[in-house]
Amino acid sequence: MTGGAGSGFDLRALLAERGAEGYELHARHLNPQLPRMLHTIGFDRVYERAEGAHFWDAEGNDHLDMLAGFGVMGLGRHHPVVRRALHDVLDAGLADLTRFDCPPLPGLLAERLLSYSPHLDRVFFGNSGTEAVETALKFARYATGRPRVLYCDHAFHGLTAGALSVNGERGFRNGFAPLLPDTRIPLGDLAALERELLRGDVAAFVVEPVQGKGVHAAPPGFLAAAQELLHRHKALLIADEVQTGIGRTGDFYAYQHEPGVEPDLVCVAKALSGGYVPVGATLGRDWIFRKVYSSMDRVLVHSASFGSNAQAMAAGLAVLAVMEDEQLVARARAMGELLRGRLAALVGDYELLHEVRGRGLMIGIEFGRPSSLGLRSRWTVLQAARKGLFAQMVVVPLLRRHRILTQVSGDRLEVIKLIPPLVIDEADVDRFVGAFREVMDEAHDGGGLMWEFGRTLVRQAAGGS
Repeated sequence: MTGGAGSGFDLRALLAERGAEGYELHARHLNPQLPRMLHTIGFDRVYERAEGAHFWDAEGNDHLDMLAGFGVMGLGRHHPVVRRALHDVLDAGLADLTRFDCPPLPGLLAERLLSYSPHLDRVFFGNSGTEAVETALKFARYATGRPRVLYCDHAFHGLTAGALSVNGERGFRNGFAPLLPDTRIPLGDLAALERELLRGDVAAFVVEPVQGKGVHAAPPGFLAAAQELLHRHKALLIADEVQTGIGRTGDFYAYQHEPGVEPDLVCVAKALSGGYVPVGATLGRDWIFRKVYSSMDRVLVHSASFGSNAQAMAAGLAVLAVMEDEQLVARARAMGELLRGRLAALVGDYELLHEVRGRGLMIGIEFGRPSSLGLRSRWTVLQAARKGLFAQMVVVPLLRRHRILTQVSGDRLEVIKLIPPLVIDEADVDRFVGAFREVMDEAHDGGGLMWEFGRTLVRQAAGGS
């Protein structure tokens, strides 16, 4: 017998002994640029515990989380229902991942997920959002017999080779070619979509109903019109709901904001995990799955070693139960409208604040060129050094002085994206808006520590570091 009660491994003791070495260990053994970047912008803090939409540092200071692990922590951290479900599934001692049986948990989670998209019939479970997108790309190409996939400028979709082929950010793609055959179109451009479809080789169009980069929603009517065009040309619509799904935008799926839209494949992940066990899901129409899995010889033609594991399935079931019991879709809509409305009301007060947009609790705050001479000269210096520095100047004091974690919505964008846990309340909204106003007041005063930090960022950009 191995790994029993007599094992010498003690996680608590290990963390007590070496927990303070996190940044040093990352610098030595993992991505060397991560600790360097965190040190540069003053984000090099040590957090010791978390609950809901808050976490606490080593000194016991409370921080408000407006990032939610890039959307993973939809329920906040350590939701008791999800924790209990994971304890229960571990204590059950299930014969998990035998690979040659049909355990109930995957079927139960698929049944619950499909209830939110009644036009879809089947689910494939993987381990991440990028795997969900990879699955959709493979299924679309096989089901249609066509090679090419269309996607939008500034789309994300993932970083593995297939998903990277439909990533609209050149910075992620550079150096990794050749990729799959693909074509990029502007979000909302039906003429460009139809022009590509007329070539007859398009398998699918993959789209985020609200793009994570910049927080741009598809224009009203675009998804429905795109769906009609795609089906007329025998191509498929893939909705990437990895970040927007599971209640984030105030509907269970973001595509549901537009009547009549019924994607052929839908990708979800992130919040479905409960913040504990990685999980991705690709939902699709029956005929697509039957084409891919067309015979017993093809039963494993697409699979994932850890897909459908009991812990992930239990977490997903618990998440969906909490979403319903706590009415988090409606809460995301209400808190999103409150937060977005209060921030939008500030646009006329601050010339550096250009626009506030979004849906539900997915909100973009965009900054722009001011009109007054003094601020305009400072803005111009920042833009000349590197676009996006002003937004970073706002993010830093929000954390350092107000203990609120946010981040920019993409490289070289003057946009902060707010994607807090869906459990935030009105007090959290008040806290963020009050802190944001203070930071904006300082920015418009034209001096102080904020602009001094801006000069530091300019020197960093000029040095190429």
